[in-house]
This record gives sequence, structure tokens and C-alpha cells, in this order.
Amino acid sequence: MFTLRRWWDRHRLQVILITLAIGSALFIRQTNARFIFEAYQLLSRPFQAAPPQDVLVENARFQELQQRLVELENQNQRLRDLAGYLSTNSQPGISAPVVGRSADHWWQQIILARGTSSGIQAGYVVTAPGGVVGRVTEVTRNSSRVLLLSDPSSRVGVTISRSRFMGYLRGQGTNQAVMEFFDKVPDVRRGDVVVTSALSQLFPAGLPIGRVESVNLGKSPAPEAIIELSAPISLLEWAVVQPHQPATQNLQAPRKKSGSGL
Repeated sequence: MFTLRRWWDRHRLQVILITLAIGSALFIRQTNARFIFEAYQLLSRPFQAAPPQDVLVENARFQELQQRLVELENQNQRLRDLAGYLSTNSQPGISAPVVGRSADHWWQQIILARGTSSGIQAGYVVTAPGGVVGRVTEVTRNSSRVLLLSDPSSRVGVTISRSRFMGYLRGQGTNQAVMEFFDKVPDVRRGDVVVTSALSQLFPAGLPIGRVESVNLGKSPAPEAIIELSAPISLLEWAVVQPHQPATQNLQAPRKKSGSGL
């Protein structure tokens, strides 16, 4: 006992310091040294100069101008794309901005800021870079309502460009539509280009629609193909309206010729 007391008297200071060091290390580890950061912030705060209010306002204004510049550059690029599309399109057209689109009918219809005052009539065809978008169904003096190809109620006569097999296209409320063939065994494969048919009463023939994504020849009552629409319908900001007078008669399925497509 006497020996232990002599050892303690001799090494007491070292033991206390070691204990404090270990305890401090454990505390710092448990708190992730947050108290050190808080203490530093508290001690250094009187020496930190807060930025003047006018500097903060100027920084915010500069960031706003930068964001406006980016948006203007993007809009300018889209307008250049539209101008290039108009210059390469052989058909006359009226460019029109998209000004109305309901979240509940995003894939069904759009409103264009052009109407009868610009020469637009019901039945005119609406296209965009990529191909057909839809057709005008209602017109006022300064606006037009467009039924989109992606609307589930939309029906369009179409043709496989390579093999000339025909059918009709119906929307699915997405950027993909379904083509139902008139023939039981059509010549169609993935990647085939789909265009409007000469039998379509609502669209002129030969307008691009999209490409075949997949084929289901066993579908009943008729073979079907999934078509990826080539025009970016979900991203439209501008469109081109082209004159067209739809025929009055309904679309009829063509007669089949043995051994060949239509």
C-alpha cells in the first residue's frame, strides 16, 4: 500500500494528463469536432467583415443576367433550328409558337398563337423538326387548337416506306404510337421508316411519322408495330402549320394483292 501511494504521488500529474488527453480525443471523435468549429466561428466572428448589402444585391443581379443570357441563347438556337427547317421544307408553312398546353392533356392537344388572321384553317397539318405533330381541329382569329398524333383518339393512315405495307396509326398518350396493319403478314422490321399514307384523308402522303421500334406479328385481330414518333411532341415550343384540305370520305382499308404489299 505504501509503495502504491509513493507511485501515485510520483506519477499523479502524468496520469491525470494522459486521462484528460484520452478523454478529449474520445469526445472530439464522438462530436466530429463540431465544438471546435463553433468555438472558432464564435471567436473569429468579430474579425469577419460581412459583405455590404449592395454587394449582395449586385451579385444576385449578375446571376439573374447570366441565367437570362443562357435562356436567350437556348431560345435563339431553337429559332435557328426552326428557320433551317422552314428553308428545307418544300411546302409553304406558317410558323407558330405553342402558347397553351394543359398538364392533364399534355399528349393530347396544344394551342398555337396563330389563327384565321394568319390564314390558318381547321384541317391544316401541323409539323415540327422531325415530322408530323398533328392537325388543326379548331381555329379562332388568333389561336389554333391542335390534336396531337399522340392523342389516343387520333387515327392516321400510314405506310412502311421500305415495303409500302399500309395500316393506321393510333396514339397512346406517349411519344410512341401503335400501327395496326391491314395485311395479316406485313413486311416490316425494326428501324423501318413510317410515313403518312396516300390513302390518308387527313394528311398529305409522304410526311415522316417515325420509325418502327418493335413488331408483334401474332397480335390479334391484326399485326401491330410500336412506332417511335420522330417529332419531339413532349418538348414542342414552335410548330409549322401547312395548308391542307382533308377529304370528306372516311379512311378505308385497301384490298390485298396476293404476294405483294400495297
